[in-house]
Amino acid sequence: MIETINLVENFGELQVLRGINEKVEKGEVISIIGPSGSGKSTFLRCLNLMEQPTSGQVLFHGVDLTGKGVDVDKHRQRMGMVFQHFNIFPHLTVKDNITLAPTLLKKRGKQEADAYALELLQRVGLYDKRDEYPRRLSGGQKQRLAIVRALAMDPEVMLFDEPTSALDPEMVGEVLAVIKELVKNGMTSIIVTHEMGFAREVSSRVLFMDEGLIEEQGSPEQIFGNPRSQRTQAFLSKVLR
Repeated sequence: MIETINLVENFGELQVLRGINEKVEKGEVISIIGPSGSGKSTFLRCLNLMEQPTSGQVLFHGVDLTGKGVDVDKHRQRMGMVFQHFNIFPHLTVKDNITLAPTLLKKRGKQEADAYALELLQRVGLYDKRDEYPRRLSGGQKQRLAIVRALAMDPEVMLFDEPTSALDPEMVGEVLAVIKELVKNGMTSIIVTHEMGFAREVSSRVLFMDEGLIEEQGSPEQIFGNPRSQRTQAFLSKVLR
């Protein structure tokens, strides 16, 4: 589904990604863990070209998104993205936040878009907030709205960039519950996260990144229970105390 070939990203003289080769298959749930500054979010953002890599290729269904003449926006519509800081529109109601992109980009009729938005809101427990503005929502509710807004485009894969890091601790669980439900229903997902228990529970595969490289990868049981790399061992010994 998604493949990176020798992916490199430099910020000035700083090499953030150092030649990553990776494949994501349909139905996989991949958690990316590692210390701050290891390149996790940059790697994720390169997958839909939110960050333009310095060199290398990103293939989506065999199409090189970095190639000349490729309509990246068209392919992005098939990749949902959820950010740390919600990125929802403050001047639109909850329902209108969800229906905007499908009506503009997918040319859905208003009635169809509204019906689907309400169905999604019901799924994440926000139906009663449909006519509210985002300023009236808690952080957890805003992030659930951001997830639903991405789902409204019927994506084939969801990219989550530390979706709980900006939330108060008591709101983390409600957002993770929504993501768990998504992956249980088969949504291909790539999740940059600091929530180790969550990564262990939902992932089919875990990638540990350090200094712009995938240092180690494997099943949650292997990575959390018997990591081979000394760097992975050192990282987990600090975060799993």
